[in-house]
Amino acid sequence: MAKLKNLEDYREEIEQCVKCGACRAHCPVFGAERREGRVARGKVALSKAVLDGEIGLEEKVIEDLSQCLLCGSCCAGCPNKVPTEEIVAAARRKIAEQRGLSSFGKGVAAILGRPKLMNTLAKTGGALSSLLFKKLPEHSGLRLRFPAPYLESGRTLPPLTARPFRERCPERIEGKEGMPTVAFFTGCGINYMYPEIGEAFLRALKFLGVTVIIPGDQACCGLPAVSAGAGEVVEQLAEQNLAALTREPVDYVLTACASCNAGIGKIYADLGGDYEQLAAKTRDIFVFLVEMGLPEKLAELPSRGVKTRVTYHDPCHLRTRGITKEPRAILKSLPQVEFVEMEDAATCCGLGGTYSVYHYENSKRIGAKKAGRIEESGAELVATDCPGCIMQLQDAVNHAGGKQRAVHILELLNEVLPEE
Repeated sequence: MAKLKNLEDYREEIEQCVKCGACRAHCPVFGAERREGRVARGKVALSKAVLDGEIGLEEKVIEDLSQCLLCGSCCAGCPNKVPTEEIVAAARRKIAEQRGLSSFGKGVAAILGRPKLMNTLAKTGGALSSLLFKKLPEHSGLRLRFPAPYLESGRTLPPLTARPFRERCPERIEGKEGMPTVAFFTGCGINYMYPEIGEAFLRALKFLGVTVIIPGDQACCGLPAVSAGAGEVVEQLAEQNLAALTREPVDYVLTACASCNAGIGKIYADLGGDYEQLAAKTRDIFVFLVEMGLPEKLAELPSRGVKTRVTYHDPCHLRTRGITKEPRAILKSLPQVEFVEMEDAATCCGLGGTYSVYHYENSKRIGAKKAGRIEESGAELVATDCPGCIMQLQDAVNHAGGKQRAVHILELLNEVLPEE
């Protein structure tokens, strides 16, 4: 089994941090708290001190290292491109090895490492959703009726589906001769919370005549386990997904989730070997659709008289991989959309995997800034390319008292594709 890097493997990158403080202007957590231990250079300094044996893994160190969204904003603004998010993730794995996982981290590891258990829990939650949640108006999500572990009261959540997406469709959908064959890595968000995004994904590829394979035994990409420090679970999931996604020959592996794209495209690439080859085949759905000429095909559709004003939020896991133009290209091509760019579209929404569970108050503060930008844009909808961001954005808008709805771009695309 391939192994993730340990903290010592990042010593050279750690030494590249010159403590200039450029990261202060880019770190969402520092923006929320204005404390040195929260900013990238502070976390890098802590990691170096741990490596050099100057400090131990005491509670204060663990707390500061937990205060990171792993969004990569600091690296993007760093003159030396120090990968703080990778260093912090490695430090969390070291903490887990020496101190054990947190109680929530143990829960994450137990569920993600047992896909059948995860499936059962999700389906049970979906079946009981009317008892556990109350519906918010205008399709704005659900709120818990009763307190629950690790979930704050008043938090907006999407409904769990009693019938996961991968159980709704065949494993192979034939396309036209001469067109590419792709594997669809659905991720957990689409499979368990947003199956309508998966259905819109399939409709778009059917429109183009692409053959789609949906491996039933694929698992979580592992990003929540990376955030929790559960390295062995990440490695286990990577091995399972490698087998599932390479069982049949495909031209590409497509994702409709920014986190999944980073999980396979970045985390797996660092594992080397066959994982690196899998990462090289991985494409975000909108990169693929632009390559296939979809914007030109959409331009041939009749324009709509009344258009919906839509803005776009850049998911961190796409932005840091240079994927920013393609989602906008699709949005701008939709005949029912009036696209408007909001200020700070590329700033983090505040989700950060398990961060929003451990540090929900900070997560809300960061989300509130994004909700303000959405309001200022005058948009009715905020579209994005990540189920996790959709959940966080809707929660932020609801707390701000806004009327906007967070959607996936594929849902808007689905509205205008011709009937089969």
